[in-house]
Amino acid sequence: MKNMKMVDAIREALREEMLHDEDVFLLGEALGGVQGGSFRVTKGLDEEFGKARVVDTAISEAAIGGVAVGAAAYGMRPVVEIMFGSLMPLVADEIHNQAGTLHYVSGGKINCPCVIRTCNWMRIISGPHHCGNIDALWVNSPGIKAVAPSTPYDAKGLLKTAIRDNDPVIFLEYSPLYTKTGDVPEEEYFVPIGKADIKREGKDVTIICYATTVGDALESAELMEKEGVSVEVLDLRTIIPYDKEAIRASVEKTGRVVIAYEGYKTGGVGSEIAAFIAEECIDSLIAPVLRVACKDVPNPSNSILIENISIGKREVIDAIRRVME
Repeated sequence: MKNMKMVDAIREALREEMLHDEDVFLLGEALGGVQGGSFRVTKGLDEEFGKARVVDTAISEAAIGGVAVGAAAYGMRPVVEIMFGSLMPLVADEIHNQAGTLHYVSGGKINCPCVIRTCNWMRIISGPHHCGNIDALWVNSPGIKAVAPSTPYDAKGLLKTAIRDNDPVIFLEYSPLYTKTGDVPEEEYFVPIGKADIKREGKDVTIICYATTVGDALESAELMEKEGVSVEVLDLRTIIPYDKEAIRASVEKTGRVVIAYEGYKTGGVGSEIAAFIAEECIDSLIAPVLRVACKDVPNPSNSILIENISIGKREVIDAIRRVME
């Protein structure tokens, strides 16, 4: 094992897959040179693999997506970087209407093996254009898979799996997690898409979460243990197709559920999970399902307002106490 930051784990996954398969190439704005991508994820890869495989593009998300879909249709494996999640609507046509449907409309003759990396964060003072979260859009896009790791181990393993997948995969990164450290195996490994992970066992209440809210959930679980409440933390890792069996098993064990996600509450990822639990696990519930999510307003450019619309450990603990009443 080696200890590394998530940003380095993602870069290592990209490098390993580019060495493994010459059809893998990177595509995005300012990926090479000093910049190395918006958050330095691709730094140094242009020097190793050249500009033909680390392609700096014009500032046009739609064009980037179009090139990626076309290249994937011809058998290549592009890995796209869209700087911020709030810019993903600019490439939504290429993802939702093209990449996600290509295998279907071709009668199974054409695959679209592309990965679209992007970075989310709601808890930052950047205004509505450079922060935000539209993860729920991909849950409602047939043919698309979407993953959101919370640890360096999961980030590397999921990205390697995503690059080798024959379907389009949205790889959701959250900027506060780039500097998070964790153990990563020296040997090659893969994390399967569609499999959740129990980050902490518990028996009284389940927190279903992903990405940044996993840390909030684990800290909340530690504090609630002092109050005699045993909290299970279920990290989705994949938001679509999410792990229904893992959710069902945890709900059957605890009977109480809090869903925490750093996105808008109405119509969010947590809404889909709550609907699934209501439809298929209702007999196991001994309390209503609660969602902990951000308020349904555009991201402000004011620190006081940010505190009022975003979520954290305090909100998760409050929800746990409510379901335990």
